[in-house]
Amino acid sequence: MKHLLIAAIFVAGACAPASHPPQIGGPDPVPPENDRCRASIHQDLVGRQHSEIPVAPAGALWRISCSSCAVTMDYNPQRMNIVYDDRSGVIQSVSCG
Repeated sequence: MKHLLIAAIFVAGACAPASHPPQIGGPDPVPPENDRCRASIHQDLVGRQHSEIPVAPAGALWRISCSSCAVTMDYNPQRMNIVYDDRSGVIQSVSCG
């Protein structure tokens, strides 16, 4: 009976998710191919006023434009595009390109 209890505890422990200590330091994880500009971490801007757009971090390439503004059609996966409605000032999208 004692061996059965120990086996049950062992099996239950094996099903628990492994906990790994968080890594401190080291390189940043590589963003997915379609998120090179890291637009995914700025999706909270959508729906907010364009006046709330923070200053771009050093070395980051951001293009901020209104929905009716003329922009170049070149594609740059490193560039983050922030588009806001020209009438309301509300941010409509944040994407790479």
